Amino acid sequence: MIIVNLDVMMAKRKISSSELADEIGITPANLSILKTNKGKAIRFSTLDKICKVLNCMPGDILEYKEGEYEND
Repeated sequence: MIIVNLDVMMAKRKISSSELADEIGITPANLSILKTNKGKAIRFSTLDKICKVLNCMPGDILEYKEGEYEND
């Protein structure tokens, strides 16, 4: 299972959800889906934008944990 730790990195960078959504060009609702691990996929272009804005690496946001998918 892939865990999205976006909220942790956002807190470290002191950026709000609305600010990040505006910066990367997605809706706050779609950002919320990512933050709450309810999304099934993320575009590389979106991940690229998130990493640029938060000045981080994909591994700072995405974490792998063994286990079953919650959404299946």
